[in-house]
Amino acid sequence: MSLKGHLVVFAKEPRIGRVKSRLAADIGKVPAWIFYRQTLAKVFRRLEGQGRWHCWIAIAPDHAVNSPSLAKNKWHCIGQGDGDLGHRMGRVMHGMPSGPVVIIGTDIPDISVDHISQAFDALGSHECVFGPATDGGYWLVGQKRRPLVIDLFNNVRWSTEHALADTLANVPSGRKVALLDTLEDVDDGASFARWQNRKEP
Repeated sequence: MSLKGHLVVFAKEPRIGRVKSRLAADIGKVPAWIFYRQTLAKVFRRLEGQGRWHCWIAIAPDHAVNSPSLAKNKWHCIGQGDGDLGHRMGRVMHGMPSGPVVIIGTDIPDISVDHISQAFDALGSHECVFGPATDGGYWLVGQKRRPLVIDLFNNVRWSTEHALADTLANVPSGRKVALLDTLEDVDDGASFARWQNRKEP
C-alpha cells in the first residue's frame, strides 16, 4: 500500500506590511493584506482533501506557529526555519514523515484540489513534479523522496525568470519529472487585475 502524501503550504504570518510587498506597492498595504488573508483562508478550506493527504503549514517567522489566526484550522503547523527559500524548502522536504511531499505557496488563489491530486498522482510514476508559473518560477514542487534529491534547490536564482530552469538543472539524470499546468502568480498590480478579470461574476 502506498504511503499517504504530505501537502505543505509555505506561508507568512498574515500581518499588514509583512506580506505581498510587491502587490502592496501597487495596490496598497491594506488591500494586499486583505487579499493575502482571503487567499490563505481559501487554500486551507479548499485543499484539505478529505483525508487524501496530510496537511501542513510551514510558517514564517517561526514564532507564528502559535498565531491565533492559524489555530482555527486543522492543519499541522511548523516553522520554516532560517535561510533563503531553497534552504527552507529543502529542510521541510527532508524533514517530513515518510511519503511523497508536495509544497505550494500562497500566490495562486485559484489553486484547487484537482491540482494537488494531479501532483500526487504524478509522483506515482515520477520522482519530481513541478507546477510552472508564467514568470519562469513555479507554484508547486513535489518529490517522491525515494530517493530524495537533496540538492534540488541549490544555486537557484529565486524571484527571477530562471527559478524553474535552475531547479530542473539540479534534478539528476535519469530521474523522471512531471510538469503540471502553467499558472500565473498574483504578486503585483497587473497580475492582480488579470486575476480579478478572470473571476466569475
